[in-house]
Amino acid sequence: MSMASTGAPMMNATRHASFLAFVVISSLAFYKTLSTLVKHSLHDQSSSHIILIPFVAFFLLYIKRQTVFLITKTNIGSGLGLALGGIILYWLANRAPFPKAGNWLLSLETFSVILVWVGGFLLCYGLGALRAGAFPLLFLLLMVPLPGVVLDRAIQALQEGSTEIAYLIFQVVGTPVARQGFVLSVPGVTIEVAKECSSIRSSIALFVTCLLAAHLYLRTGWKMLLFVLLSFPLSVVKNGIRIATLTLLSIYVDPSFLTGNLHRDGGFVFFVLALLMLWPVFSWLAKSEKPRRYVNSAT
Repeated sequence: MSMASTGAPMMNATRHASFLAFVVISSLAFYKTLSTLVKHSLHDQSSSHIILIPFVAFFLLYIKRQTVFLITKTNIGSGLGLALGGIILYWLANRAPFPKAGNWLLSLETFSVILVWVGGFLLCYGLGALRAGAFPLLFLLLMVPLPGVVLDRAIQALQEGSTEIAYLIFQVVGTPVARQGFVLSVPGVTIEVAKECSSIRSSIALFVTCLLAAHLYLRTGWKMLLFVLLSFPLSVVKNGIRIATLTLLSIYVDPSFLTGNLHRDGGFVFFVLALLMLWPVFSWLAKSEKPRRYVNSAT
């Protein structure tokens, strides 16, 4: 017999404690995977966001708690079934001949852990809460590190786009430039837009920021999608501006700009620039939303 609650504090407090215990116990069971994931996040620039994702996801559940946990119901069958599916996938992943390079195994293991956690959520709170909390739970998928082949293609696309934008900027400002692949030659300086210059970390950060902003402040589906999709071309534009700016500063101000602090640690400056470029679009989309309509149910 299942028990349901309509937001009763004591009942939900018990469910919260049960879910927290489930997450802690399952995390201990998957300690090897999670510790590897943390180390990967701390040492790989394309995965530096991963360590923050679960905290953001659970914070989103907290701020939406009155909606997510309005109606809760223990769902033993579906919850255990989903969690068991995650465990089986984890078991199969460790027995499949995946290549050691490319994060394939870590990606599948992480996805399996997320399935187990979502299964625990469904077990403790039911399908209604799962639907209401779909975004924070799906947000956990950003914990999954990109497999090497996917990451390489993303970096290559950023390299190509950033090189093209920087090349166009040089032409617009009247700086003589020659291009060969990812190599740009301007008077006195030849630069290569290498993988390290692709700005993959700030591009992912921009995507995550746009995703959160769209979820929190926009309601219309196509507007949310449009704003999130804008993060991709803007990542390319932002990085092209960064490359061109550093190169022009090295030519006309000081050659050390290509090796100095702005080159090494200035990604945040251009990340903020991208946000400022997005602000007018976001402001227009938010203002064009129809105001929420509330129904007075009092009799």
